[in-house]
Amino acid sequence: MKINRDKIFRYYLMMLFLNSFVDLGHKITIQNTVFKVYDGQQQIILIAIVNSLILLPFIFLFTPSAYFSNRFALVRVMRVSAWVALACSLFITYFYYQGEYRLAFAMTLILAIQSAIYSPAKYGYIKQLMGEARLVAANARVQVATIVAILSGTLVFSILFEIRLSQAGLEAPFNKHAILQTIAPLGWMLVLSTILELVLAYRLPEINNPYKQGLSFPWKAYLRGQSLKKQLSVINSKPAVIYSIIGLSAFWGLSQMMLAAFPAYAKQHLLEHNTALIQGLLACSGLGIFAGSILVSHLSRRTFEKPLAEWQLRKQMIPFGAIGVTLCLAMVPFIDSRLGLVACFFGVGLFGAYFIVPLNAIIQSHTRNEDVGTVLAGNNWVQNITMLSFLALTILSAILGLNSVWLLYLIAVVALLGLLTYLRHSLRDYLQFIIGGFFRLRYDIEVHSQGAFPEQEAVLMLGNHISWIDWALIQLATPRPIRFVIDRQFYEHWSLHRLLAHIQTIPISPRRSKDSIRQISAALDTGDVVCLFPEGQISRDGGLNVFKAGYALALKNTDAKIIPFYIHGMHGSRYARVDHPRKSIWDFFRARRRNIIIMLGEVTDHIGVEELQSRVVTLAEQAEAVYSGKG
Repeated sequence: MKINRDKIFRYYLMMLFLNSFVDLGHKITIQNTVFKVYDGQQQIILIAIVNSLILLPFIFLFTPSAYFSNRFALVRVMRVSAWVALACSLFITYFYYQGEYRLAFAMTLILAIQSAIYSPAKYGYIKQLMGEARLVAANARVQVATIVAILSGTLVFSILFEIRLSQAGLEAPFNKHAILQTIAPLGWMLVLSTILELVLAYRLPEINNPYKQGLSFPWKAYLRGQSLKKQLSVINSKPAVIYSIIGLSAFWGLSQMMLAAFPAYAKQHLLEHNTALIQGLLACSGLGIFAGSILVSHLSRRTFEKPLAEWQLRKQMIPFGAIGVTLCLAMVPFIDSRLGLVACFFGVGLFGAYFIVPLNAIIQSHTRNEDVGTVLAGNNWVQNITMLSFLALTILSAILGLNSVWLLYLIAVVALLGLLTYLRHSLRDYLQFIIGGFFRLRYDIEVHSQGAFPEQEAVLMLGNHISWIDWALIQLATPRPIRFVIDRQFYEHWSLHRLLAHIQTIPISPRRSKDSIRQISAALDTGDVVCLFPEGQISRDGGLNVFKAGYALALKNTDAKIIPFYIHGMHGSRYARVDHPRKSIWDFFRARRRNIIIMLGEVTDHIGVEELQSRVVTLAEQAEAVYSGKG
């Protein structure tokens, strides 16, 4: 029977919404109770503990949650989790009515255990349902649904919390038991939401369950920590996955610090005592993520049928988001006005969406189906270890006497250090983002690929050399970072050498060609992508010069693939090797936009120089046809 995937995905999004709405509703109720009863460092510590209780199950249940998602159909795991959520909501409502503050506080942990088991299954279901090509768009919609749930849970329960206290006439000093009994009817909202969540869980079909059915849970290995080590090794074997997880962990860790520190800051320095308003300010970051996720989804929908464009989109979003989040977090402790804080928190969320959505998509796209439960549970584990560490830092700072203002300064410093670390280790992506944005002001760059670009294999890219910026154009057209082979004269120039060495370019010269060939071979042996221009020089007339066969020496004894390419449209530009009258920088922006066509040929094994040149000539003819068709 054919499945209407878009319809099923809407049921899935509604189910996710309700699950997050319930979790946030109870958490906000407990946090608002803490806010009313306690002040200063004690308040910061207790709110940090509430958030820590939510994180602990994701750390200690990493192996079981991965096991359930690998062993059972993902839909079955989600259904059982929905039943558990219904039972939890009934207990929570009972504890509210009884005024049992400690038991209601402890139920935060029980709900978190349910979420920890549920999380790998719900995220793994995205790829099963929507497929690889629509991952960014699907993740963006999931992010939107989750953020709307967080905003709704935060605002609805905070507003009703204040209304119930006002109607009951409760005033400071507050009693936590009396507060819970006053807001107890809110518990029925939790119960109703979990019933609807359960109904929706049974509307989701089981889809292509490829997971191992004969697994038994490794209790001994789990208790000894061996399972954890083995499962983390699966994550660590894929650099793109582990770096994405680290980036997500840093973002959510800083968010946890802000959630713990800002209420006390608002109460002490902004003289604000209304929990709905304070939670509303924090919720502006959720609005920002909502808006940013919609923008990301819109951008992705325009490219989801082109895998190359999808990968490029991810690489461009991440540095943009990282810089924006850092700037907005750094501004928070220096702004006192409500409007200014709204703008800052909204900015954190908006730029955060450009950061976290593509990172989630990278994790899923680089994960095999049989490893999805392990990797997604590991993602939760690393993120929650990081968030717990950041909360521990917050608690330690409060114990040592740091007030909320200094905690906000600390958040800004940590964000800046994280950005600098990112720029250092992801310099290629950052440069590509800056350079790509600059050249897109002047050029309309269109990429045509005749096959999927290898995700991990070594690749030698070979093609025409038409301008001084061919390296930038090829990098913009390629999803993986490239090591370029450049003239040693430029490599050793005092103003460029350190940068070129850092991004691992390979120098070449006629006198030391053997050294260059050895470096190219070594790069290919380690699985890198290397780009070489076999003409040896920039074309003066726009045509192809005779290719040199030196590249074949570098390919010997390697398993590298070859991708031929052709760049069309740069001849006659200010960067081509022809004489131009001197122009100012403003002429760059005033000049007519150029259409650049980049053709990436089929992936092939080792081929001779004549065959290579023939393929590039064919690509040139195809590029000319595309260019003529546009005219």
